[in-house]
Parts: sequence; structure tokens; C-alpha cells
Amino acid sequence: MTATDRSLLRLARLAGVSPSYRDAWNKPRRVSPETLRMILIAMGFGVATPGDIAAAIAELEAAEWRALLPPVVTAASDAPATVPLTVPEEEGRASWSVILESGKRREGAAELGALEVVAEKRERRQRRRRLALPFGAGLPPGYHRLTATVGSVSAETVLIVAPRHAYLPPELEEGGRAWGATVQLYALRSVRNWGIGDFTDLATLAAGAARRGARTLGINPLHALFPAEPRHISPYSPSSRRFLNSLYIDPAAVPDFAHSTAAQAHVAAPEVETLLAAARDSELVDYERVALLKWPIFEELYRGFAQRHLGTEKDGALSERGAAFRRFQREGGGALAAYATFTALHGHMMRESGSFCWQDWPAPLRDATSPEVARFAVEHRPRIELHQYLQWEAERQLGEAARAAEAAGLSIGLYRDLAVGVDPNGAEAWADPSMMVTGASVGAPPDALNLKGQDWGLAPVNPVALRQQAYAPFIAALRANMRHAGVLRIDHVMALMHLYWVPRGVSPAEGAYVDYPFDDLRRVLALESHRQSCAVIGEDLGTVPAGFRETMKETRVLSYRLVLFERGRGGRFLPPEDYPELATASFSTHDLATLKGFWLGRDLEWRRNLDLYPSADMAERDRRERQRDRRRLLDALLQAGTLAPDAAKRLLPSDDEPIYEPELAEAVHRFLGHAKARLALMQVEDAVGELEQANLPGTVHEHPNWRRKLSLALDQVLHDPLFLRVTAAIAQARQEPELRAQPRRASGVP
Repeated sequence: MTATDRSLLRLARLAGVSPSYRDAWNKPRRVSPETLRMILIAMGFGVATPGDIAAAIAELEAAEWRALLPPVVTAASDAPATVPLTVPEEEGRASWSVILESGKRREGAAELGALEVVAEKRERRQRRRRLALPFGAGLPPGYHRLTATVGSVSAETVLIVAPRHAYLPPELEEGGRAWGATVQLYALRSVRNWGIGDFTDLATLAAGAARRGARTLGINPLHALFPAEPRHISPYSPSSRRFLNSLYIDPAAVPDFAHSTAAQAHVAAPEVETLLAAARDSELVDYERVALLKWPIFEELYRGFAQRHLGTEKDGALSERGAAFRRFQREGGGALAAYATFTALHGHMMRESGSFCWQDWPAPLRDATSPEVARFAVEHRPRIELHQYLQWEAERQLGEAARAAEAAGLSIGLYRDLAVGVDPNGAEAWADPSMMVTGASVGAPPDALNLKGQDWGLAPVNPVALRQQAYAPFIAALRANMRHAGVLRIDHVMALMHLYWVPRGVSPAEGAYVDYPFDDLRRVLALESHRQSCAVIGEDLGTVPAGFRETMKETRVLSYRLVLFERGRGGRFLPPEDYPELATASFSTHDLATLKGFWLGRDLEWRRNLDLYPSADMAERDRRERQRDRRRLLDALLQAGTLAPDAAKRLLPSDDEPIYEPELAEAVHRFLGHAKARLALMQVEDAVGELEQANLPGTVHEHPNWRRKLSLALDQVLHDPLFLRVTAAIAQARQEPELRAQPRRASGVP
């Protein structure tokens, strides 16, 4: 290794870039110097010459010792808070004051010599000492301000004090055995929606699931996408995670629809009725058609609302409803204004030049704070207000759905989903480009399901900028997605500890992990979980670092366990009693085959037809492994007593040609119901026997990802015989005593 390579490694470690990692097969992988170089460049470091690297190292080391206080400190509420102070070697006195979130003030002082030294920098003649704040057992949970003074130097930091554990509702406390359903909201059919599932459908399904005994209903991320480009449809690649996708609004449920004769006449026009019928009947969600149908109505509803409720510039008179909207705008603050401005500007630029990426716009428009953007905001205020109006209405309709679900008995509430990042071309990246790294994207290293690794195309958050902002963007994202929810699923929760960055232009297999402030972020998560009374599920599938799950368990974040992945020796499926208690158990997820698709090998068929296998040998290997997995699943169901031997023989005859029957869905969900996990989940797709999965990783246009509708309309789903059998099976199993390990017996599988 050259001296330059050694310096590069040193800089990488200082910047939080790991030079090696263990892959999904627990084998060590070393990151190439070129990958380290590219990631450091993406983070903003100069590495072109040895001198550049040396200067970057010196700056990082100096920055660590430059400030009296760090930008943010976190602490547990059940212990005294300790704060690092970077001070001169000379003895002296430190005084401090804490202004609590409540406004109360606490203060004190200490001799520096009495404080514990935790690090020192002799060449700078500085020491880092630990200041303990002696306020009883600890400070109250919250966001406080700490000011410290040593000599003539004063500094301020955000002091975040959090409970040690995340919130759990009574149904998920120790001994809890609840169950819930999950669905892709866009996939819901109904006789009244506009070709895509909406918030009214959500309320109907949630209430129907509650009547069957479900205590939560999980849905895909509701994040705002790109209204000007409706073909950008992945809910996991949003423009903003803080705002909602306006296509989920039910236009007829907007209060202003009842007062808009123009909107009603538009919908009643024969040509529009024909388009609506076609949109409802289509096999797949036609997002372009849905947008073409909804946006003229949205515009008309806003226009009528503004005329009736916002008054004119001359009189300024506001109705009660208008005042509520103005209050929503004020409370949304700069974030709402920036989102709406970007969305209006993005639409303008798409019409003018077809430019989807804001980084291709003229330089003044790439800066959210520029005079040109301010001038655009003045000139296009009605269009910007339209997007704010739609966020207001989306929040209202989502809240109404949550309240209707609770009233029907969905006691835990809605279960929302938070994507791991945002699209680099979207509103969040435009509004604060310092927070987003544009020279790399988020992904995953090679694993058993994706041998080439994955590049998700999402902009990584800059961990240094995140800490400098005292985690404000993370806090805002949590609050936005915990609203109207009793559970929040965090996609790829390992991102709290580290994220796999893929430098732009290279293979996903050539990425590296970048560290994030894990302890700080999980404390923030616990605090917000309690404040919003919202439990947390951490999606911890894939390559999970050693000790991660144990730490999340201590934080009382539910693990995410899939029957398909929970295996023991020889690839056998784990029995229900072997599932961890503090977990959520499900058969599958949106990125994997449905139960019927798994049983019949539909996912393998897709991979063969789309030439996704590196070789014919690998395709044949998967086919044979699926044959074994069918037998393993039947064996697990038989051992658990949830499937009869004669049913097993019908499902998998001696010729090994699988047959799908309702008994399999019942048995699998009875198995899930018996799982030790506190929350068991039933996919609606599995409860009605859907063959196709929502998303096929590794594809974009080759497979209709995020477009498939359920085969049945919503009212049919809730009365479908298979749905009734499956929900009865999981509900009954959840009420039965927990299964204990049984002696293994012959499975009876042929």
C-alpha cells in the first residue's frame, strides 16, 4: 500500500467511510481506493493530490477541536446528561445554563479541573472534558438549549433528551398478540374512485379490516411525487417525504366540490364519464390518465375555494374556512412554501423545456433562495397556493380516514411507511442541496436476491450536514409520517447506523458504507415515537450489521421478519415459537412474490422471461430450490399443526407440480397468527389469492411495478370467501395460546 493510499484510508475513516465490510454471506469485502476516492469527492473533499488529502485530514481533525460545544448532544432521560466541552489545557471555570423546552431555566458551574478528561490534543493544547448536568435523575424529554461559557468564549447547542425506549401501544406491550393487514393503496379498486385507490377507499378498507379483528392497516409510502411527471410512480423514490401524494385525494370528498357547479359539470360530461369508467376498469393504474382526470378538477376546486373563502387583495376578507387554510400555510412555514414553489416551478420548467432535473435548470432557478425564485413565487402565487391547498386537503382526508378506522375498532391505527431517501431531482434536494449528496446514490451490496447489488437512485443524506442541523430534517420527516398513524415502518432501518453509497457511474457492487450517528438518531426516534404515540417497525432485511438488531430491540423498535427469510438449519422454515417476540411477522412483502406467486413460481418465471438471471444454471438452481422450499413450507405448516396431511398431498402431488388451493393461505396465516411476534401481518393480496407481486426488484419498465390493481373491487374484497377464511384464521390464531415447540414428526409430504 502506498503512502497516498494510507492517507486516503485515514481520511475515509475520519469522514465515516468504511474501507471494508462483511457481505450477506459474512465474507469480508475490501473497498477499492478508487471507490473511496469517489465517495470522498461526493462528500465534498478534495483528493486529487496527496496535498489535497493531507489538507482534508488536517481540516477534519481541526474542525473536531474547533468548537467549545458540538452542534447537538443527545442523552437518555433516565440518566444525568453529559456534554463534551472542548477547552484549553489551563484550569478555569465553566458555567452553563439550560433553557428547557417548557421555558424553565436551569444553570450551574464547575471547575474545569474537576471534570473528567475524555480526549486531548497536545499539539493544540486542548482537552475534551465531560460536563455532567447534575439535575436529579435527568432532564425531561424534549429539545432544550444549552449555553456554556469558558472564559470569554460562549457557545450554544441543542440538547435532545429522549426516553430510552420507543413507544408501544397497549396491544403491543409484553404479552400483546395483535394482527393487521397491509395493502398498496394505489391498488384498491372501487366503483367510485378515479382509477387509483384514494383516501376514501383507505377509510373503507380500514374499517372493514377492523371488523374482521385487525388492529392496524399498513399502506405503502404516501410521499409526494412529481405532479408534472405522473410517470414517475415509485412511492419509494419521492420528491419529498414531508408531504403527501395529491393523487390520493378523492375529488368528490373535497368540501369545495359540493359548492362547485363547474367541477360537478366537468365530471358529469359524457366524455369524462367514459374516461373515468376506463380508468376504473383498467388492469393497471394508468397514472397519466388519472392525472389528466384529477388535475383539472383540483384546479377548479382551488379556484372556487379562493373566490369564496380567501377574499380579494382589496378587501382581504377571509371566511372561517379561508382562515383555516391560512393557518395551515403559516404552520407549514418555509418547508411547505419551498415544496409548493418547487412543484410549481418544476411544472413550469417541464412545460417550457421538458427538463425533469432541477440541476439542468438555469443557475438562478437552482437556488431556492435566489431573487429569481422569489420573483417566480410572486408571479405564480395562485399555482403555488394550489399545491398548498392540495396538501391541506390531503392531510384532512388522511386524518378523516384514520379517525374512521379508529371508530371502527382499528385500535392501533394506520401503519405508514417511510422511504429511506428522496429522489435527487425532487423538492427536498432542491430546497437544501447541502443536505443531499448528488455524486452518489443509496443502494445495497450484492446479496442472495440481487447478486449484482442494487442502486436505488436516491440521494444520500450528508451525515455531517445532518448533525450540523441538529437532525432537524430527520425529525421533520418522522413527524410528518407519524401523523395520523399508530405505527411507522422505517424502510431499510439500518440507515440509522450506516448507508451503502454507490458512486455515480459505477456498479452497485463497487460501493461502500458510510456511517451515521446511530445513537443520536435512535434517541430522536424514541423521543418522536412517544410524542406522536406511534410505534416503530424497523425494516431490517438484507445485510444487517452485527449487533444492530440487539440495539434496536433495546430501543423497543419492532424487527421485521418474513416467513420466507426466517430459516434454520438446512433451510427449514422456523416454527412460530422461534420468532422473536419484539417483532412483526409477515409471509412476504411488496418486493417479493405473493403467497400464490411463490407457490406457483411466478416470480421465477418473470426472472426467466426478462433474462434477469446471469446464467441458465442459476435459473435452474432457483427452480430446484423452490421445489425444496415448497416441501419445507408444507413441513413447517404440518409441524405447527396448521395444515392437515391430506391437504399437503393435494397441494404438492407426487409429480412435484404445485397446486394452489385456499387451504394453503389459511394454513400460512394461521401459522403467522401463532408466531411469537407481537404483531402479525396479512397482505390483502394473499388474502384474495393474487398471483402477481407489486414490485420486481431489478426492473423498471420491464415489469409493471407499482401499477398492479387488486383483481377484486373493494366491496368484493371485504366479502370474498377467501378473505373471510384467511382473516378468520389469523384472528383465531392470535387469540389462541402461544404455540410451544413440538417434537418433530414425519411431515407426511410426499
